[in-house]
Amino acid sequence: MIISLLIAGAAGCASALMFASIISGALISLVLFYLAPLPLMVAAMGWGPTCAAIGGLAAGLGLGGIFGVPYGAAFVLTVALPAWWLGHLVLLGRPLTSDTSSTPNMPPPMEWYPLGRILIWVACFAALTTAAALLTLGSDASTITDALRRGLLRIINVQGASQDRATEVVDAFVAIAPAAAATVAMMTLTLNLWLAAKVTATSGRLRRPWPDIKTTMLPPMTLVAATLALALCFSGGLPGMLAQIITSSLMMAYALVGFAVLHTVTLTLRSRILWLSCVYAVVLVFLWPMIAMVGIGIADTVFGFRQRYLQRHMPPPLAPTS
Repeated sequence: MIISLLIAGAAGCASALMFASIISGALISLVLFYLAPLPLMVAAMGWGPTCAAIGGLAAGLGLGGIFGVPYGAAFVLTVALPAWWLGHLVLLGRPLTSDTSSTPNMPPPMEWYPLGRILIWVACFAALTTAAALLTLGSDASTITDALRRGLLRIINVQGASQDRATEVVDAFVAIAPAAAATVAMMTLTLNLWLAAKVTATSGRLRRPWPDIKTTMLPPMTLVAATLALALCFSGGLPGMLAQIITSSLMMAYALVGFAVLHTVTLTLRSRILWLSCVYAVVLVFLWPMIAMVGIGIADTVFGFRQRYLQRHMPPPLAPTS
């Protein structure tokens, strides 16, 4: 119990310091800010969700006492809550059977919480944190847009850009800001979850076996929700802005499924690592190919490309021997 409390305190302090580092304005602080959930996620996966909850709550109270209640509440909402809940879901499982009479010394096989559903929760938290951040700027779309425009114009004017050019750049960025913010939140939260699982597995404290990530599938109703959110994007106003955030988060989830499809259909290629490296490099450099990954993820959901590929290329199971 004492060790768990010490781990909770250490994880909470590390996470709080990384979150508060953004105040310094240094470039490295942006990286630390986005990695703030990592220590709490490691604590949740290695020592249990209660450990992460204690550490996150203590860190939130500390930040609230130093920088004010809104700052502490922002930490709890955007860092502590996702770290605790996602860590809980990673360890969530149930026995496949209760009949252990044949192997009394062996635990029953476990059915773990599906990766696709965890990915949906990541998208929900990304949308929640992005929407909460935008709502701190105002309660309607015009107020939020004006606040974003004023802040960006102030930054660009400091850098010495011309007024006309600055206005064009700001208007373009303001239009995509909600979707871009949700996409970044989705990517960073997914990266934190993967890194935390890797660190915990390497230390030997991950009680769940490492899953086959390339088999990740989203629930079927996700496509329906994404379609409805996409339709609401054209409604305008605050509902349209919130719909953009939800759509971007879900589309990013499908993009990750698209990468899983590529990892599956390249299993038999001799130059598989080279092909995958080229794809990742192109996506990171140009960004727009991410749209193609979204399309691949949606197409796999509808047509089941991975299942068909594995049925054709994987060897049949061995017949039981008498």
